[in-house]
Amino acid sequence: MTLAALRNQLPEGGLFGGGAWRWSPEPLKLTKAEVRQMTSLGHPLSKFQQASDALYRRSAAGKLDHWLAELLDEGKSDWLARLQKEPGLADQFPRVIRPDLILTDTGFSMTELDSVPGGIGVTAWLSQVYSDAGFEVLGGSNGMVDGFRSLFPEGATVLISDEAGDYRPEMEWMVRQLGENWKTASAEEHVPSAGENIYRFFELFDWEAVSHARRMGEMSAAGELNITSPFKPHLEDKLWLALLWSPALKKIWEQTLRGNHLRRLREIVPFGWVLDPTPLPPHAALPRLNAHGWDEVAAFSQKERQLVLKISGFHETAWGSRGVYIGHDMPSAEWSERLTHALEQSSEQPWILQEFREGRRIEHPVFREDGSVEIMQARARLCPYFFTDQSGNTSFAGCLATLVPADKKKIHGMTDGVLVPCMVE
Repeated sequence: MTLAALRNQLPEGGLFGGGAWRWSPEPLKLTKAEVRQMTSLGHPLSKFQQASDALYRRSAAGKLDHWLAELLDEGKSDWLARLQKEPGLADQFPRVIRPDLILTDTGFSMTELDSVPGGIGVTAWLSQVYSDAGFEVLGGSNGMVDGFRSLFPEGATVLISDEAGDYRPEMEWMVRQLGENWKTASAEEHVPSAGENIYRFFELFDWEAVSHARRMGEMSAAGELNITSPFKPHLEDKLWLALLWSPALKKIWEQTLRGNHLRRLREIVPFGWVLDPTPLPPHAALPRLNAHGWDEVAAFSQKERQLVLKISGFHETAWGSRGVYIGHDMPSAEWSERLTHALEQSSEQPWILQEFREGRRIEHPVFREDGSVEIMQARARLCPYFFTDQSGNTSFAGCLATLVPADKKKIHGMTDGVLVPCMVE
C-alpha cells in the first residue's frame, strides 16, 4: 500500500468536507482478545439503550421518581419531550450504535455512545481499500455497506442537515454503493411522505433548522413513517454514562439489565457524576471524590483533577471535542471557572463529570508527505459500528481507528490524526 495508491482511490470531491487526515500503509492491529471484546459489545449496548429508555418512560409515568425524566427533559423543546413519551415510539430504538472507545493499558474506556454517528462512509471506504490491498479488515470489505443496507433493505432517503454538512460527501458516496433505491436529500427542505423510510442524519438539537422535523416525529409516532434514529432526544444525551453509576439507580439497573451486561458496561464506562448545584447534607459526600461539595472539587489540585467535564449532549457544542474539558490539562483558575459555569447552566443544559482514563501509547507506521514512512507515537480511539436489522439482530460491521500524536489528551479527527480500519494482529 502506497500513499499515491490511497490518494488515487479517493472519490472525486473527497469523503469529508473541509477536512483531511494523514495516511498509513496498514490497518491498526488489535489483539484477538481486544477484537473479541470490542465486536461483542453491540448486544449489551443495545440493551443499555433499551433499559435507559425504559427507565425514562417509567419515571415520566410516575412509576419511578420524577427527577430522572425531569433531568433528561432539561434543555429539550417541550414538543420533543412530549413526543418521546408517545406510546407509538415505545419500541423504537437507535438502529445504528457507535461507541467511542479509548484504547487504554487496561482495556477500553467508552467516552460516548453515538446513535447518529459520522464516519460511516469513511469507514466503509477504508475497509474496501485496505481489503483490496490484501489486509483482513475487521468486518470485511463490504461489512459497513451491508450493515447500513440492513437498516432498510428496500431502500431509504438519507436526510443530511447543513449542520452535518461536513459528512455529506461520505454519505453521498455510501448511498452510491447501496443502489438506486437509496438517495440523499436536504434535511432542511425534505417533505416526508407516508410509508417513507428515512435515515436521520441530523441531530435533534438542530430541529428548528429542519422545516418538517416536527411532522416527521409525529408521523413516526403514528406509525406513518419509518425513521432511524427515532425522535428520542434523551438517548442523545451523555447523561446516561453518569446515571449508570448513580447510587439512586443502582438497584434499578441491577433489576433492568442482565448481570453480565451490567458488568461489561461498568468495565468500559468511567465512573461519572451528574453536576447538580444542590447543597449536600452535612454528613454526605460526592462518591469517590471525597468532597462535600462542588466548591471543593473546583479547588482540587492538578493531581486531583484526573477528571473530564462534558456538556451532556443535546447541544451544538456536544459533538467532536467541543464542550469537553480535561481537568489536569488546564490551569486551576480555568478549571474552577469551567466547573462553576457548568453548575450554573445545569438547570438549562446538564453537564457530567467523568474519571479520566488515559489512552495507551502505541506505535504505528504513517506516511510522510513524500510517501516515505515514519513510526508515529500515538494514542487511539476505536469506533466500532453496529447495525440492527429489521428482525432486531445487532451485528458488528466495521471499525474506524483514529490515531493522534501521543501528546494529545483529546482523541478526535484532526489534520495530524490518522484514520485507518482495524485488523487482528
